[in-house]
Amino acid sequence: MKNNIVTGTTCFSEHKKRNLSCKNNNCRLWMESAVDLNCTVIASESGEYTLQAIGDKFGLTRMRICQLEKEILVNLRRLKQVRKSS
Repeated sequence: MKNNIVTGTTCFSEHKKRNLSCKNNNCRLWMESAVDLNCTVIASESGEYTLQAIGDKFGLTRMRICQLEKEILVNLRRLKQVRKSS
């Protein structure tokens, strides 16, 4: 089967439009979830999740998700300060 490359769009929007699960498990956005077409971007569009629900999706504990969230927020604040001073 020939792979068709669609330009001017994103893979997740095309999967969502066609209601097809992604099979590219090498993609950094791929996750095993038939409900979300195996895509974290599509999953994130379906609303807010608790830390526990996110942990369950990725096989991590709620506490580890909390740690990652805090680390990301620190990095975003640091980046904001760097951009302000530029």
